[in-house]
Amino acid sequence: MTTTNGDTLRSNAKPATRHTIDANRMVVDQLPFQDRKAYDDARRGFIATMDPLVITDESGRVVWDLEQYAFLQDDSPETVNPSLWRISQLHMTHGLFKVSDRIYQVRGFDISNMTVIVGETGYIIVDPLTSIECARAAMGLVYEHLGEKPIRAVIYTHSHADHFGGVKALVDEDDLVAGGVRVVAPIGFMEHTVSENVYAGNAMYRRAQYMYGQNLAVEATGMVSTGLGIALSQGQISLIEPTDLISASGQELVLDGVRIEFQFTPDSEAPAEMHFHLPEMRALCMAENVSHHMHNLYTPRGAQIRDAAAWSRYIDEAFRRYGDKTDVMFICHQWPVWGTEEIGDFLTEQRDLYRYIHDETLRLAAHGHTMVEIAEMIEFPEGLATSWTARGYYGTLNHNAKAVYQRYLGWFDGNPATLHPHPPVESAKRYVDFMGGADTVLAKARRSFEEGDYRWVAEVVNHVVFAEPTNVAARELQADTLEQLGYQAESAPWRNFYLTGAQDLREGVRTDEATLTTSDVLASMTTDMLLDYLAIRLNGPKASGRKFSVLVQVTDTEESRLAELIHGVLFCRPVDPHGETGADSTLRLTKSTLNGLALGAGTLAEGVRTGAVELSGDEELVYELFTLFDTFSRTFDIVTP
Repeated sequence: MTTTNGDTLRSNAKPATRHTIDANRMVVDQLPFQDRKAYDDARRGFIATMDPLVITDESGRVVWDLEQYAFLQDDSPETVNPSLWRISQLHMTHGLFKVSDRIYQVRGFDISNMTVIVGETGYIIVDPLTSIECARAAMGLVYEHLGEKPIRAVIYTHSHADHFGGVKALVDEDDLVAGGVRVVAPIGFMEHTVSENVYAGNAMYRRAQYMYGQNLAVEATGMVSTGLGIALSQGQISLIEPTDLISASGQELVLDGVRIEFQFTPDSEAPAEMHFHLPEMRALCMAENVSHHMHNLYTPRGAQIRDAAAWSRYIDEAFRRYGDKTDVMFICHQWPVWGTEEIGDFLTEQRDLYRYIHDETLRLAAHGHTMVEIAEMIEFPEGLATSWTARGYYGTLNHNAKAVYQRYLGWFDGNPATLHPHPPVESAKRYVDFMGGADTVLAKARRSFEEGDYRWVAEVVNHVVFAEPTNVAARELQADTLEQLGYQAESAPWRNFYLTGAQDLREGVRTDEATLTTSDVLASMTTDMLLDYLAIRLNGPKASGRKFSVLVQVTDTEESRLAELIHGVLFCRPVDPHGETGADSTLRLTKSTLNGLALGAGTLAEGVRTGAVELSGDEELVYELFTLFDTFSRTFDIVTP
């Protein structure tokens, strides 16, 4: 068996317990599984697909393989929540589909969709998938069945990589100049694309391995879906800077003869996002602000909390602006919705979903309930409770309520007993000691496990694991517990977190390291962003007591920054290179060399040796500065200290 990364993996998975089997059977009784309309809608307009749907890069490495998920055609097993199994089956529908006259989608070639709008002389591409390889394969299917035409424009609906990463399979920078190709995105696209992937990128990357199940075996006891799509493709990510920016709702462009009206929706599902309407085609693109499930107000891989109230208002604005002018609505994941009335129902339901979470969380908080209490108390009202489009396949009601609380009130619940607790290891040692030692805790925890109280077992045994990380019995019991929680989870990210945690406890953390590379996304970092990232890498305690400054001159962009080291902080600011800076040293290099140094793709000594870096003044201070930068591991421990 293989992982989503294509690596061979031996599974140590255990079967579902009777408690898990009973819990999953209850799901069948609670939800309208007899409603099969989504299966028909997901297949509507099918034209053709690749068979088998396996995509490789130039070296032959597999970057997308839908064949390994063929087991999803079977009935739901005991080890998967039946509701999650349902959406995973729907995500297996793949190929080229006709949405309406002149609008087509390629679905199932990546976690996201690529939409093709037929213009007067060529194609307008919306969201060219995550990777070059998958976008190339998708476009090949389009050319085969719709005919080869030039690409006249590309639209990025928002600043997440699965909506722009494949762009260089379709166009390159020369096409923008010579061919007049336009690339359209919301204002702030470049800044948010880069900053979200870098500043907290190392921690996000590791947590994303958990969230997307990237190290799990693809099987019924492992990875079955991401909840948003089957999986993330593992190919090359590219980026081309937009030529046209959307900054206001109502802004219009004409692309290859197609009139498009945009709705600007910042700080919604992404920091930079937009919808658009095609008046002549009576079609509405809602980007990723609506979907056939509940989305994340907080994404477990880590990100800034999203504004539920604004998100809801944007959906309402789209409904008011375009609802009676729309016959088909398409989105950037999953399948379209057809018919003015059905679109209106869908939009109002999605609008009310996020507004309800927002308002109900704050109502309960106003009564003095804490974040954790609210997450247990909150329930959807009639109309949302059993709606398929409100199910927690990606976001959950539990952690979205916590997100709203955190956005307004932060992490502190107001109880001074929780204001300054001991850190996990020290706290765990004290808990285990108070509870009579590890053996006593484990004996009681095993009884709770047999009773099916897995949440309690996970909480208690976590203390033993952190107090005694080499305690094999504790690790095994915790792994068994997380596994059952994963089998019961309706949310794919929750399932993947639980099962990856169980795997790490049983087998240890996989040690294959990946490093930040100079991809198009990272190469798009500004000089100030690169210096900010170096400041993040600075080991503050190690730099304590040191005080000096370095003039950084970026030769090809003619930028100069003074980097001052003081109080354990590296503070950088623009300066006039011809004025008096008072710098102790000078560092001269190109932007690409600075990129490599900041991201760890090269060393200062190597740069000096090859002539890519020139030093003057007190050169030793520059070398000293670079010894103060941390290198981050991308495989740090999560479920153990």
